[in-house]
Amino acid sequence: MRKTFLKPAKLVPWIANVTLYGCLFAGGDFAHQCVAQRDRIDWQHTRNVALVAVTFHGNFNYFWQRSLERRFPGKSLGMVLRKLLLDQTVASPIATSVFYTGVSLLEGKEDVLQDWREKFLNTYKTGLMYWPFAQLLNFVLMPLYLRTVFMGCCAFLWAAFLCFSRQSGDGTATVALAWVLTPRKQVQAPEADKEE
Repeated sequence: MRKTFLKPAKLVPWIANVTLYGCLFAGGDFAHQCVAQRDRIDWQHTRNVALVAVTFHGNFNYFWQRSLERRFPGKSLGMVLRKLLLDQTVASPIATSVFYTGVSLLEGKEDVLQDWREKFLNTYKTGLMYWPFAQLLNFVLMPLYLRTVFMGCCAFLWAAFLCFSRQSGDGTATVALAWVLTPRKQVQAPEADKEE
């Protein structure tokens, strides 16, 4: 299985990385919906998240990773720290902004900047607790041709958090964790009520 995956990633790295990133990112939205809504999946929302992930995030991350490696080659401490600093100060704010505004635009919201204004700063701060560690592993352990896919694996959880924040959170990890740890009430099916 490993060879089956690695061969296309080496032959056509751009297509393989962007496709897998988009699928994993959209999978994060799907996972969030399975937990949050259970009975009703909003496929249109998952489609919108996938479109933003494939058209922007996957491509942006693919070319961003290459430009960082070209400018700061290698895995020495100094080079890795430079990549991390640039990634968190340049790429992260751009990617978060595009998520909030892009999904709002695809949904046809009148004010596409509303979610961004309300949640960007909290989301960015929350990302600083997550992405530097993920990217450290990425820069140190992953070959360049797999870095976007690795980011997609990390983005699966991040996308679930972003979709939660967009729907009912405020962009902070505290609200997301409180929601996850709150016991859910079991909803009885209408058929069960009729039988009684």
